[in-house]
Amino acid sequence: MARVDVLMPQMGESIAEGTLSKWLKKLGDEVKRDEPLFEISTDKVDAEIPAPNAGVLVEIKVQEGQTVPVQTLVAVIETDKAAATAAPAAAASPAAPPAAAVTAPPVAAAQRAPAAPGGAVPAAAPAPVPRSSSPVPPKGDGAETAEERLRRKSTPLVRKIAAEHQVDISTIPGSGFAGRVTKQDILGFIERGVPAPTAPVSRLPSPVPSGPVEHPVVEPWPGDRVEPFSKIRKITADHMIMSRRTSAHVTSFFEIDYSRVAELRRKHRAAYTERGVNLTYLAFIAKVCAENLRKHAVVNAAVSGDNIIYRGDVNIGIAVALDWGLIVPVVKRADELSLGGLARAINDLGERARTKKLLPDEIQRGTFTITNPGVFGSYAGAPIINQPQVAILGVGTIEKRPKVVTLPDGTDTIAIRTMGMVSMSYDHRVVDGADADRFLADVKRALEDFPEGAI
Repeated sequence: MARVDVLMPQMGESIAEGTLSKWLKKLGDEVKRDEPLFEISTDKVDAEIPAPNAGVLVEIKVQEGQTVPVQTLVAVIETDKAAATAAPAAAASPAAPPAAAVTAPPVAAAQRAPAAPGGAVPAAAPAPVPRSSSPVPPKGDGAETAEERLRRKSTPLVRKIAAEHQVDISTIPGSGFAGRVTKQDILGFIERGVPAPTAPVSRLPSPVPSGPVEHPVVEPWPGDRVEPFSKIRKITADHMIMSRRTSAHVTSFFEIDYSRVAELRRKHRAAYTERGVNLTYLAFIAKVCAENLRKHAVVNAAVSGDNIIYRGDVNIGIAVALDWGLIVPVVKRADELSLGGLARAINDLGERARTKKLLPDEIQRGTFTITNPGVFGSYAGAPIINQPQVAILGVGTIEKRPKVVTLPDGTDTIAIRTMGMVSMSYDHRVVDGADADRFLADVKRALEDFPEGAI
């Protein structure tokens, strides 16, 4: 009799819990290794979780709609079919953390990731170790906010390091989401030789203002339909309010002549299609943004307390509208990719976002975001910054419009040009208007004079 415990996986360093949204198998069903077992929804991503082993599902510990911490026992798989047949069907029971277990792989499409050398299977996440940090007490009303919960719950790896070095995590200023202590934070703390104080010390201000997000209550009228927020809608709503509270939002608008890009797309689109790549306007925009973010470092930054973090990587998040909400997968080191590589990455991430096949790392560590409401016909907008970033670019609809152009002889005429607006909301705490406008001016210039050699 060989039983395998299935745990709620950790879908990213800042993820403290997950909601089991749907079981894809029933009690007593046979499952294959890597076959989708259940769906989860977290603060960052919705995903199908595959079975870590083949066998029979003999116990279900977490019911649909239940939210539990990462590393919580979710289900038990019996790998011995004979034993599974003989064993009585187990009734669902309240979730409880196991002593030791195998963590389910994070996504059903794990086979999409590059295989490890020699065909090795990636190691499971480490089992949880006792936390050495003291919980952050909730507010006086007893309600703990999402930000407080994230600050209190560190990753298993961070807790393990803290336990080994007898460090109280609550005394370390965290640079992660909601002031959460990351691996880099605790290692830096230990390397500096700072002794762990016996009493809490003042820490850097959290990048997220404390206090729960309260949404006004409105009385429904007869005939109205009332639906509770979905997990992803609730997270989006809270994070949008949090971002407005955190950053001093300012938005600049630029009009761009895309006629050069339109010409290059017409010329090379068929060749890209033959290679399975959709050469979109968004790929051109992401390409010039990636190149100019390196030049304009303050736009590719983050605020941590009274410090500015200038990011070493250029990781561009691409907002994807889903039927059930919004998600922002990230193209890592976008400035190192060719136009074709960026186009392929954007197409791939968008498709897997829509089919819930994103890997955990693919929605983490963004440094700049692009959102494209123009696909729905929007002329321009003022997007909300994706924390803890300091800027987000909005792309308006791209269409043919009349424009005054100057001919080589200096005379003006009206011509039909492919035009569109871009807008950039930025955090005026660190990005001045001149910084933002210089960045946008360079983006405009690069798009209007895009070199054919870069295709």
